Amino acid sequence: MAGKKQLPQLLESTLLIRGIDVRDADELAFMARMLVQATLPHSDPGAVSEFGRTNGSFRLVIQPGAGLGIPYGSYPRLVLAWLTTEAVRTKSRRLVLGDSLSAFMGEIGLVPTGGRWGTITRLREQMKRLFSARIAAIYDDQDAFRMRSMEVASDIDLWWSPKRPDQAAIFESVVVLGERFFKSVVERPVPIDMRVLKALKRSPLGLDLYTWLTYRVSYMRQTTAISWTDLHLQFGADYADVKNFARNCRRELSKIGLVWPELRYETPRGRLVLHPTSPHVPKLPR
Repeated sequence: MAGKKQLPQLLESTLLIRGIDVRDADELAFMARMLVQATLPHSDPGAVSEFGRTNGSFRLVIQPGAGLGIPYGSYPRLVLAWLTTEAVRTKSRRLVLGDSLSAFMGEIGLVPTGGRWGTITRLREQMKRLFSARIAAIYDDQDAFRMRSMEVASDIDLWWSPKRPDQAAIFESVVVLGERFFKSVVERPVPIDMRVLKALKRSPLGLDLYTWLTYRVSYMRQTTAISWTDLHLQFGADYADVKNFARNCRRELSKIGLVWPELRYETPRGRLVLHPTSPHVPKLPR
């Protein structure tokens, strides 16, 4: 079950999420499909030249910007959901991040706190890593090989003051998404509930599982079993072994079940079994 410290907050979020439709609450969000199929690291992989995750014939490879490192953890996931949502909404590569740092952080469910380990410092660091990274989306099977390389952002201007997060900047803080990245995120994005991401923000694994599950059940027509070994390749490279990864997945699934009670799943030995159900947020008509 969810941790004791998180439970009251999660239960409060659950009541709001179940009680008000995502569209009525103006919390409809999107995540890029390729970043649902394979994801960023959960913890800092260190000074590596690239980081990759595999899902069947699809592989996602992330390369860091010069001297900045690979983006990791919950913060870049929350930012990516915001970027995808705004790109879908505005149909523009140029996205205005907000009048102030506090305003932007509020939109992704963060409260500004200072200091070396505060939310402001960590968010800025992860945004720099994310916006400077390059991504390669690779499809490789017996019949075909396809690779698309892209920069996340071509331009970034952050004018927020960490010491005065509530103060509006003189200039706009703006990110211009790379052209290929923009096209990839607006092409059939996965609809999600931003309130759920905010409720699960302490766990990158929880965020990954929620977005992947609502994507997976959207096209699933029969009961499907996925081994923990395969899911470990897709989501869990940060965990010491498959057994430890599976234990953490069960914990996060119990949290997701609170906000999405219609989700039907079992966790018998060695695998996750999913039963057909409606996605948490229905697919939008094309």
